[in-house]
Amino acid sequence: MTRKNPVWRTIADALKVEISEGLYPSGSKLPTEAQLSARFGVNRHTVRHALSALAEEGLTVSRRGAGVFVAAAPPADYQLGRRVRFHQNIAASGRTPSREILRIETRPANSVEAEALGVTTVHVVEGISNGDDLPICHFRSVLPAERFPDFPKLMAEEHSISRALAQMGVPDYTRASTRVTAKIARAPRSGLLKVAEGAPLLRTVSVNVDADGVPVEYGISWFVGDRVALTVMPEDTV
Repeated sequence: MTRKNPVWRTIADALKVEISEGLYPSGSKLPTEAQLSARFGVNRHTVRHALSALAEEGLTVSRRGAGVFVAAAPPADYQLGRRVRFHQNIAASGRTPSREILRIETRPANSVEAEALGVTTVHVVEGISNGDDLPICHFRSVLPAERFPDFPKLMAEEHSISRALAQMGVPDYTRASTRVTAKIARAPRSGLLKVAEGAPLLRTVSVNVDADGVPVEYGISWFVGDRVALTVMPEDTV
């Protein structure tokens, strides 16, 4: 006589299949205990037992006050050197890079941007950079508007700052400075990055320059702390 699996095991196995099929991607939140109880027609204690089994197998993590999340994949290595290119870094980590543009606009530079770039009017592009469709960072790049009048049009077409700059006469640019600080996720950024409020972020503030040392980009990026490992290359810091 075959012994049936306990109900909590059946629920755990069903969720494991859905996680493996990508219905709940790495880092995403599982339905609440109440929602799972209603779905499977069981009490919360049974659901809690199933979720505990998934946690013991390393498939999920529980965050107090936020819920249960699919365990994140190992963080992507992200090199901070003289040439920092998101697509190249993410592709090198074995993930598929993509980018979602949230806004492109032209406006007066604020005091920090004006000091970094030496201009009064800037183009601003903001968006989300992904690895395997999971948000890796929220970025904001600011460029001199007078020097690059066609940037908004080219950025909308290319979705790549380096390709847009190449078409405007800057085939290469390098990192002049990078400052890294620890932050915590707050709304609405937490929603954009699909993390709970209070989740750890790594913020980088950088300035890129052309071959003559003239600033071409002032950038701020907020990286999800457990999805990326920022690595400084010693040979590039001299």
